[in-house]
Amino acid sequence: MTAPLQIGLMGYGFAGQTFHAPVIAHSGAAQLAAIATSQGERAQADYPDAAIVPDLDALLSIDAIECVVIATPNDTHYDLARRTLERGKHVLVDKPVTLTSEEARTLASIAKQRGLVFAPFHNRRWDGDFLTVRELIAGGELGRVTHYESHFDRFRPQVKPRWREDATRGGGLLYDLGPHLIDQTLALFGAPESITAFVHTRRENASAPDYAHLVLRYPTHDAVLHASALAAYAPRFAIHGTRGSYLKNGLDTQEDQLKDGLRPGQPGFGAGNEAGRLHVLRDNGQEADIEVPNAAGNYADLYRALAAAIREDKPFPVSPQDAIDVMTLVELAMQSAKEGRTLAFVRRS
Repeated sequence: MTAPLQIGLMGYGFAGQTFHAPVIAHSGAAQLAAIATSQGERAQADYPDAAIVPDLDALLSIDAIECVVIATPNDTHYDLARRTLERGKHVLVDKPVTLTSEEARTLASIAKQRGLVFAPFHNRRWDGDFLTVRELIAGGELGRVTHYESHFDRFRPQVKPRWREDATRGGGLLYDLGPHLIDQTLALFGAPESITAFVHTRRENASAPDYAHLVLRYPTHDAVLHASALAAYAPRFAIHGTRGSYLKNGLDTQEDQLKDGLRPGQPGFGAGNEAGRLHVLRDNGQEADIEVPNAAGNYADLYRALAAAIREDKPFPVSPQDAIDVMTLVELAMQSAKEGRTLAFVRRS
């Protein structure tokens, strides 16, 4: 039996506590060997078998650690990831992996030169509803897709004093939720021809954008991606094709389950996501309206894939080029919104 991948977690804030530590510990393929955090007492209480250290240098000095997971504020990602790679350790970086596409390219180049894994943490590829959408499109249930719409909305009318709301630290919805929306779209359809974007700050006293509406243009359809902090109710997916339509409300349940203490592998984890509706034209000419249960979401599969990439040299499902493309489109979205025009997407590796 292969020993679990030894992981050092850099950061124990919301992302580290919610999306990383419990999923690593329950993935069955990795072990949370150490945590670098200023919240040492809490981290030690939660994970008594993990070494608790104060910073990245202390984390990197632990020889047994094979991979460092960066779960810190957005504006620190590049420096921490670069230092990790330069010390010869693999790295997984929470989204956005960096604040610019150039920084993402630099990390990808360092990793390639040193034969290391640079893995973007685009965990929403393992959402149950997205897995369902991917299967529906690949299976041809909708025919040729003519319109794709994906929302990741919140209802948070009050601005909170935290770095995620601070524009100077890479805060705001375009950097927070935009990478998820963009990455899922690239996974489904590949690179777009162009992007038109509208990015605004709608809430009183907000400094970072809390509204992002992106239109990615493809030869046969548009992909409309939307994130807002002032949407109390909105569809998650609305997809139309030559054979029918698929509508889905509600977000994937794993985030809330992790907040509530449920863990991967426990009964009900990844389940409970609101079913979608598929209205299609059958081969006999009759229309049918069908409830579509969601596939079970499983963020632990991301860490299993990470272990396979490092231990077995298998490709990680989200490539460094994917991270570069996502950040290129985020930059183009900001430029498009500022200049009020459509911009072509040109892939750079």
